[in-house]
Amino acid sequence: MSFARPWILLLLVIPILSCVWEWQRRGHPLVLPFDHSKARRGIWLRRLVTSLQFLPHLLLAVSVLMLAGPRRLGIPKAERELTNIQFCLDVSGSMQSRFGDGTRYDGAMEAIKQFTTFRPGDAFGLTIFGGEVLHWVPLTRDLSAIRMATPFVKPNLMPRFFQGTSIGKALRECQKVLEARAEGERMILLVTDGESADLNNGVDSQIAAELRAARITVYMVHAADTPAPEQVYTIAGGTGGKVFEAHDPAALQEVFASIDRMQTARMKPSAADYADHFRPIAIVGLALAGLQLIASFGLRYTPW
Repeated sequence: MSFARPWILLLLVIPILSCVWEWQRRGHPLVLPFDHSKARRGIWLRRLVTSLQFLPHLLLAVSVLMLAGPRRLGIPKAERELTNIQFCLDVSGSMQSRFGDGTRYDGAMEAIKQFTTFRPGDAFGLTIFGGEVLHWVPLTRDLSAIRMATPFVKPNLMPRFFQGTSIGKALRECQKVLEARAEGERMILLVTDGESADLNNGVDSQIAAELRAARITVYMVHAADTPAPEQVYTIAGGTGGKVFEAHDPAALQEVFASIDRMQTARMKPSAADYADHFRPIAIVGLALAGLQLIASFGLRYTPW
């Protein structure tokens, strides 16, 4: 046990000196007729009564200990380790194709919004890409930021130079964003429906090596009826991630739930912090107060 204000303990000298005085003092003795009789003097009774006279001074000592702020180290708790998740969303023209009751873009954004609710405490960012790349939402723990972006990044609102699909360029730009975050794990969640010419000629293996060196895991969701290209399998597998194919909105949402289960949040131990520890001293104080109350009914010196 330690104390938040140890300097207050210096006041304990007051009850200590009071107890010494209480033990040595004689008071004002009054001679009574039976003092000269042959009855025993009752030394043990005198010591008992004198000991009970210490109770007020001990209660003062308890008060000093309470004012000093007793505390102890609490139990170390495990904290959730931050994961930086960068959504990389394809907003090319093909993402306007029908996908269930809406478009591929609608299904992807709805799944992304639900995914953020699975992982409170993580940081999320949103990068959109087509032929070019734009970081729309910086990494933040404010989940509403990505939800509010939905009306503004629809494929039909994108300029002409966003037409096309440049997955390699988008992944490298997301890598730059994640490398700027020194704390926590790093993950890219790529959602697209097409192939990318900038992954040919061994570029996919090169990007996989760069992402792996940067400790970034890539999960790729292919939201289309066609099979995902081989290059994205190379990138995802090379970083420890996986490729999922989703052919309808329900499957797309299940894919995001599966990714959440695969990329579980890690816990890290945190340093134990001090917590108030008044209980034992308070119990002692209550016990002393109870004895003082009992002693006041008879186990005390007479007023004279």
